[in-house]
Amino acid sequence: MRILIATDAWSPQVNGVVRTLTALIAELRQRGHHVTALTPEGRRSLPLPFYTEIGLTRVTAKEIGREIDEVRPQAIHIVTEGPIGWAARKACLRRGLPFTTAFHTRFAEYAAARLPVPGVKQLGWLILRHFHKPSRAVMVPTQRVADELASWGFRNLKVWTRGVDRSLFRPYGEDVLGYPRPILLYAGRLAIEKGIEDFLRLDMPGTKVLVGDGPERSVLEPRYPDAVFLGYRKNGNYARILAAADVLVFPSRTDTFGLVMLEAMASGTPVAAYDVPSPCDVIENGITGCLDLDLRQAVAGALKLDRAAVVDGAGAVGRAVRQQVVERPLEPHRHLAALVGHGGVRVAGAVDHHGAHRAGEQGGPHGAELRAVGEAEVADLLLAQRPPDRLHVAGGGLGGHVGQQVGVTGLA
Repeated sequence: MRILIATDAWSPQVNGVVRTLTALIAELRQRGHHVTALTPEGRRSLPLPFYTEIGLTRVTAKEIGREIDEVRPQAIHIVTEGPIGWAARKACLRRGLPFTTAFHTRFAEYAAARLPVPGVKQLGWLILRHFHKPSRAVMVPTQRVADELASWGFRNLKVWTRGVDRSLFRPYGEDVLGYPRPILLYAGRLAIEKGIEDFLRLDMPGTKVLVGDGPERSVLEPRYPDAVFLGYRKNGNYARILAAADVLVFPSRTDTFGLVMLEAMASGTPVAAYDVPSPCDVIENGITGCLDLDLRQAVAGALKLDRAAVVDGAGAVGRAVRQQVVERPLEPHRHLAALVGHGGVRVAGAVDHHGAHRAGEQGGPHGAELRAVGEAEVADLLLAQRPPDRLHVAGGGLGGHVGQQVGVTGLA
């Protein structure tokens, strides 16, 4: 199947969205699909104000439209609400082509944090809702995010959970961090919305280590000289650092998911986080990490957890989930729609704070029906271009194969 993915998030950016897309595209291609990615690579761009590491691509709907015409895609998925995303959206609407979109980032919240002016947040949400309004399915990482977007007037929300590659993220048994213990690790962008100073201000023994970079590094590094700023680390080096930490501290209150938490759990590293949406959807409190409105208490609790139990606890969730397939009907239309699972990658599923798996869970007015549809059947439906009665949206877990899905809408 010819699939076109339009995204403003791409290498050399280092974040969960890019990691998700890289794995997704590789798996789709391995499964025999022809994937074209419209990315900022090779295009002119201007630095994003307040965040120069991210560029704003100079692109037009006419230019993107020509690329779409050349590819003749059978499915179009728009990942981001940046210049490429807006241009692809406009080009599709001009041609009457259906498409799906994804919601990865609370840009309205981030804009309000950087520009604390009354009305900025509300305006941001209005713009985001307008962007996603014509989408046949808006992919969101958890049911909580779906509920939040629904409260802002978003429609056609579908849960697309996340996963990690267990061949990379696993316990290594290597001490690659030669610092005084315990090692409290933060991994992610160094940006104001991530709550990093909540982490750095913790009065606790040991060493605070930060992996990642961003606009706040120049402010935070001189302000907290006892912390270790390692900058970006990739692939095996990053995975070994994650596995060598005593606790991963996730201080963000605004993330839509937080893929790094799954990576840590798969590595046997417990997670400490605020008891807020996103961590609540990922961490099984007291088993794979600790949640608390007091971040210091969350860290203290996570330090007491058994690392083997972290892996076992997450794996138990995966084994339980593989016994269930949850499906939801889509509104009938003449175009093919299917969710493609990652058959070749072992992944970790997300859990809520009660330990229930959220992968593929869908609530609200759409109702729920159970009917087992195998991943191979879904792939066959994609390749044959015939519409399924139901969409396979079930996930796997740390012990399983299936768990990360993408939603695509095929073209007639």
